[in-house]
Amino acid sequence: MRRRQHVEALAAYERAEALKPGRDYVVGQALFIRQQLCDWRVLDASLERVVEGLRRGHKPIHPFPLLSLIDDPALHRRCAELHATEHAAVHRPLPPRAPDGRKLRVGYFSADFRDHAVSQLMAEVFERHDRTEFEWFGFAFGPPSDDAMRRRVSAAFDRFIDVRALDDEAVVRLARELEIDVAVDLTGYTQDGRPGLFVRRCAPVQIVYLGYPGTTGLPGMDYIAADPVVVPEEAFPHYSEKVIHLPGCYLPNDGGRRPGPRRFTRAGAGLPERGFVFCCFNNSYKIRPADFAAWMRILKAVDGAVLWLSDAPPAAVDNLRREAAGHGVDPGRLVFAPRMPELGDHLARLRLADLFLDTSPYNAHTTAIDALLANVPLLTCPGRSFASRVAASLLNDLGLHELVVPDLEAYERTAVTLARDPAAHAALRERLARAQGTALFDGRRVARGLEAAYRAAHRRHVAGLPPDHLRIEAGGRLL
Repeated sequence: MRRRQHVEALAAYERAEALKPGRDYVVGQALFIRQQLCDWRVLDASLERVVEGLRRGHKPIHPFPLLSLIDDPALHRRCAELHATEHAAVHRPLPPRAPDGRKLRVGYFSADFRDHAVSQLMAEVFERHDRTEFEWFGFAFGPPSDDAMRRRVSAAFDRFIDVRALDDEAVVRLARELEIDVAVDLTGYTQDGRPGLFVRRCAPVQIVYLGYPGTTGLPGMDYIAADPVVVPEEAFPHYSEKVIHLPGCYLPNDGGRRPGPRRFTRAGAGLPERGFVFCCFNNSYKIRPADFAAWMRILKAVDGAVLWLSDAPPAAVDNLRREAAGHGVDPGRLVFAPRMPELGDHLARLRLADLFLDTSPYNAHTTAIDALLANVPLLTCPGRSFASRVAASLLNDLGLHELVVPDLEAYERTAVTLARDPAAHAALRERLARAQGTALFDGRRVARGLEAAYRAAHRRHVAGLPPDHLRIEAGGRLL
């Protein structure tokens, strides 16, 4: 899987399941590879096995792949808590520590302090953090890297420590020796995450933020930082953590992430000179059959339109083209964009699109910000889970409420209407362009909100109070 040899990996997992049925995670891993390949032939049957396994208390799937397969936050919590049992026995609490007048010490823990979406979004937040009341530590445990983003991020901390060679006990011991007051996990259950750090407790207050859009189910993970759209109050029971509502959209953005000066043409990108360009640059595993069927109905309703997708494994491209033909759509109306090594070039090329069609239950997250930065409106249909509501949070923050629709019928109708009404589409793009200067693209606002959250959570700890749901207002005030 790490080599992206998807077909060979799938064969290996299926052989493993045949040799020993019911082995932890094997069914889920095979299903996740099929999603990356857009091979939906056994999707329903595999999902039934996964859901039944979770309900029986088994571990058929890792938490992360489940987010893109089912829109059920209660089941997401069930999966996370079952997975967390692998670490639960070593949970060690820390007693309250009285304030001593020094700055509050916050440690960010991440596998992604490099050219990765997490750092691309957080770099400006790190740089804009307040140094008068806080001291900032970065704990890096991901792959070795010396790229420009790694150098930028490491320079933003008061102290940056590469701990990838240390085991969990040693990292926790170091964090305690440094008297970290608030530990922020930016990785969660994504690749190279280290949940064992947080069940051992790196700091008196521990918060999961950004990298993993769901509950961790971990003992000792006190809070999840979110916003009222991605985690509304009625969803609180589906989170093992207490919820911190940040002001506006919880998702940060580096103000330097802007389209570059390079000029791209439709012809050069393999797109038609005329005709509406729908796009979705989400990873292939986020595409579900219902999404794709809706996209095909939209293409049938809009003459000359194409669907521009991010490049995918060759088998996925073949499968999607076959699915298009099965829906009665010319496979040539699917255009696949090769990945661009430079972010500025990617954003500049993305400007060729007319409307971004979101996926569910795992939305566009960083890719949604990319589209908005390129002045491409985004259409989304939010669900019940965190991962399914991120695009709605971004659009609400921009005041583009009409692009957040309640169901697939409204999703299709809105997409077709915008494609057929050039004036309405142009007006929407103009509104989005004006909104570029709003708080959504302000790293300072996110930094102030996070700092207020860290202070409030730590004050509760010092006062001997248990974690509780917190709401931070604009300006950093605690509601």
